[in-house]
Amino acid sequence: MAEKRMILSGDEAVAHAACACAVRTGVGYPGTPSTEIVETISALGGNAEWAPNEKVALEVAAGTAFAGGRAIVTMKHVGLNVAADPLFTMTYTGVRGGLVLVSADDPGMASSQNEQDNRNYAKFAQMPMLEPADSQEAYDFAVKAFEISEKFEQPLLFRMTTRVCHSRSIVNAWKEKEEPAVPEFVPNVKERVMIPANARPSHVRLVNKMHALADWNETSGLNKVFGKEDAELGIITSGAAFQHTLEAAPETKILKLGMTWPLPAKMIRDFAATVKKVIVVEEGSRFLEENIRLLGVEVTPKAQIFEFGELNVSRVEKLIAGDDTPDDKGAPGRPPALCPGCPHRKTYELLRDLDCIVAGDIGCYTLGVLPPFNALHYSLCMGASIGMGLGLRRAFDEATARRVVSVIGDSTFMHSGITGIVEMVYNRPKYGHLVLILDNSTTAMTGFQEHAATGRNMKLEEAPRISIEDLCRSLGVQNVDVVDPVAENALYEELIRKRLASNDVSVIVVRRPCVLEVKKLAKAAKGAAK
Repeated sequence: MAEKRMILSGDEAVAHAACACAVRTGVGYPGTPSTEIVETISALGGNAEWAPNEKVALEVAAGTAFAGGRAIVTMKHVGLNVAADPLFTMTYTGVRGGLVLVSADDPGMASSQNEQDNRNYAKFAQMPMLEPADSQEAYDFAVKAFEISEKFEQPLLFRMTTRVCHSRSIVNAWKEKEEPAVPEFVPNVKERVMIPANARPSHVRLVNKMHALADWNETSGLNKVFGKEDAELGIITSGAAFQHTLEAAPETKILKLGMTWPLPAKMIRDFAATVKKVIVVEEGSRFLEENIRLLGVEVTPKAQIFEFGELNVSRVEKLIAGDDTPDDKGAPGRPPALCPGCPHRKTYELLRDLDCIVAGDIGCYTLGVLPPFNALHYSLCMGASIGMGLGLRRAFDEATARRVVSVIGDSTFMHSGITGIVEMVYNRPKYGHLVLILDNSTTAMTGFQEHAATGRNMKLEEAPRISIEDLCRSLGVQNVDVVDPVAENALYEELIRKRLASNDVSVIVVRRPCVLEVKKLAKAAKGAAK
């Protein structure tokens, strides 16, 4: 194997491995901390694309894998909720080509609305799961992931966390690039079409595969023992938590799990038998702790405070010591804010001054909740602003209902806002409704990615552009306006007042490019001209 050493983040390492494994499809929806995987695949010359949402991304990857090609699909943890519908059936259908699903979890919520632990999806959906601890393992495990997926003909969950995704270290990209497989159509209706008659035997087959995977994991080489052989304290850990444990407790015996579902039961029991006490060090929920306890291994439970946030060396030291005193909060950080010159500022100034009740959405415009605007009252998940606004309209009296506005961004609208418009038209509230689509021509919060309404693909090449206003008109929205919030601020205020007073359903597309997106495109154009 030829050595090729580079300094890579975990995300970049996964992308390099995917390209070496000749993936035919790299697809995802941008979401921190997963975004750079698909971007790097594209930069390396791979076939990569942004899908409108995570469900579509997984379905595209599934088609490639059903045909026999390799595919990788990436998303942040909450994105897997969107993709869960096809996922739970895909584990029944299985795949021909390797399919790796990267879930990038965000302990500590650096850029997320919740702290869910997606390891639970591996058990719930019944699929194998790998967890790398650094960039080198991200590379090595990604290569292994395609092998495992094809060996057992199952999609594989590749669970990363913010610290692993974004930390950089030296990586030996040892794998020679493969030639991509040439897919051919092989009909297999009994395994690919999940009508009940086919799904029942497929479920049995799935359970048998998971048992076979558990047996294979005992000697997979993905799980390793570190530390002092004669230590009395044994620690079981995985992922980024392993790095902190290694530094915090070098005098202990450590079982590092690389494949964390299905668990290597015999290996865990044998490890526990060599020590007097077992502690599990993990971020998030008690996934390993509870499932290891189900194996009959006595585990010292961690204190409740360690179910929240990221771990670090000092927190691991406290966890091992059984210290449940509150963590030092440290110096307060600088609060996030809408950029100077951001076109969204005008929207929130108007909504605040008009005393509107605002159902918001996920994106940089969520920052309208903070001073000096204080102009956002509800936010739930991608695309929820429209449905929430409609529900609020139905609950309030007329005077209050007429104050309700839904605010959603252009990328979020393409992701999951369209069906909200369908609901608004089909089940129109008595006093109508107003939706503001803040179109800054990019997916700004996650790093200025393109989407279906920008007219550019991932490589900034010209691509078909979905017209948001034409789409809304085609769905039957009665009033669709397009306005520049800065150049036409007075008109914008007049439109909001007029539409709120109406019983119609209305959309205002609030269009002005993000200042940073304009800079990005200018820089790209300058580079292309050289």
